[in-house]
Amino acid sequence: QVQLVESGGGLVQAGDSLRLSCAASGRTFSNYFMGWFRQAPGKGREFVAGITWSGSSSFHADPVKGRFTISRDNAKNTVYLQMNSLKPEDTAVYYCAARNSGAPHFNPGFYNYWGQGTQVTVSS
Repeated sequence: QVQLVESGGGLVQAGDSLRLSCAASGRTFSNYFMGWFRQAPGKGREFVAGITWSGSSSFHADPVKGRFTISRDNAKNTVYLQMNSLKPEDTAVYYCAARNSGAPHFNPGFYNYWGQGTQVTVSS
């Protein structure tokens, strides 16, 4: 079992930055592929970014490429999402998720553990 707790969300203005954190506890964190997803009101949960267990490979969805960066610190059992140049369309609840196969996947249905989510609101 893995427990995930997100933090760092908030209300910001367009163009601002935020850094989300996801603290993991339970089983060996370093074996998991980690992802960030988001869900806006009335929409499905969408992939934002993911990172392999070693941190050597990362993936970012097209809408956030060049603005968001995922990273992880296995010594701290934490994964981060640095969000720069935020836009109103980035407004959503952001979720951290863990996939125990270790292989990348962009479909939320292939993740085994989820955090409770943290709200990010970007005003124009």
